[in-house]
Amino acid sequence: MKKIVTKFGGSSLADAGQFAKVKEILLMDEARQYVVPSAPGRRFKTDDKITDLLYKCHRQVENGEDFQETFDLIAARYMDIAEELGLTVDLGAALDEVNEKIAAGANADYCASRGEYLNGMLLADYMGWRFLDSATVIKFDAQGNLDAELTNKLMAEALADGVPTVVPGFFGSFMDGTVHTFSRGGSDITGAIVARAVNASVYENWTDVSGFLMADPRIVEDPREISMITYKELRELSYMGASVLHEDAMFPVHKAGIPTNIRNTNDPSHPGTIISLDAPFDAAHPSITGIAGRKGFSVVSVEKAMMNNELGFGRKVLAAFEDHGVSFEHLPTGIDTMCVVVSGAELAPVREKVLAQIVATTSPDTITVHDYMSVIATVGRGMVHNCGTAARLFSAMSKAGINVRMIDQGSSELSIIVGVDDADYESTIRAIYNAFVR
Repeated sequence: MKKIVTKFGGSSLADAGQFAKVKEILLMDEARQYVVPSAPGRRFKTDDKITDLLYKCHRQVENGEDFQETFDLIAARYMDIAEELGLTVDLGAALDEVNEKIAAGANADYCASRGEYLNGMLLADYMGWRFLDSATVIKFDAQGNLDAELTNKLMAEALADGVPTVVPGFFGSFMDGTVHTFSRGGSDITGAIVARAVNASVYENWTDVSGFLMADPRIVEDPREISMITYKELRELSYMGASVLHEDAMFPVHKAGIPTNIRNTNDPSHPGTIISLDAPFDAAHPSITGIAGRKGFSVVSVEKAMMNNELGFGRKVLAAFEDHGVSFEHLPTGIDTMCVVVSGAELAPVREKVLAQIVATTSPDTITVHDYMSVIATVGRGMVHNCGTAARLFSAMSKAGINVRMIDQGSSELSIIVGVDDADYESTIRAIYNAFVR
């Protein structure tokens, strides 16, 4: 039997009107039997997210301040939804319990998780579905890492009877039952966990956008929508920050081979974007799938004649970054040059120490640092089928007067990564997009 797991974001469940849209969507297809809700988001631009208010309560208690006024705002949001929808769940008792635990000094994870917990109670009552506390089935080890296999086993057992169920997102618990949360946006991960556990046909992630766009609309005017993308392509793009989906949410469904469909709660007829293991190459579509990037990188360039004959040279260079807690992003190299691309913000506090260690351990001929570099990835499964993709890309940048400071291409030929000055970031993305899409 076909099974669909749905996850609804905070904007999709911000008020009673949005709840009504969600119910209509769930009832459109009887295969939609499992739903993962987020906490209520903003109803308007200046509104507060419930999760932010819950974190504020925790901070106020820590600082010895009165949190009751903040909590009253939270309680009013939930009570308004319950009243407008005519719900019968004993929300007052649940709110009182949360209030008491916050006052008693509950940790930040517990406080924040109650946004999804309470919203899940409301949605379960509204739908007439079972409510499953995520803390009983999503487990973390002592270091706070998700125990994926134990979680999958517990979730699968809990949902094996096929009863329609609401599973609140964002949190689980340590082995002793103490509540622990994913990072912000972690409801995406919960939805993916549920999808894997029930071997869903598709995981629908409902939000306030109709899938992915080929480029940032703040940079490229009216960019084309992406109808289909592979998990590998999404991984490349989301690393650069271009994602409406929590990056870690890809793993459970990717591992299980379950496609993900990004949909718009406010436009349910739109097909959105399908993310799958494999997507066919379509000659009618552009050879690239998307363009994304990030600013603020630094490039440490280490030059030494005959470095290729010196065993352990690369290891010594990278050890200097590792020893000072700086992770590298890319490693473009030449015969006598090794470049390490790192976050400028990470490097700044330990810059002199890192450079001093490199000098002490490798005795380079020169070592230089170039700051304020942007890294831009052009991604597409179609690039391997099209000759001259790199030529078109660099020609477009040349015509726009953009100087390329770094080039990196993976062996999979799925992406071409270029480094440019931060000042050229937006113009580079526009130039590449226009060359392949316009």
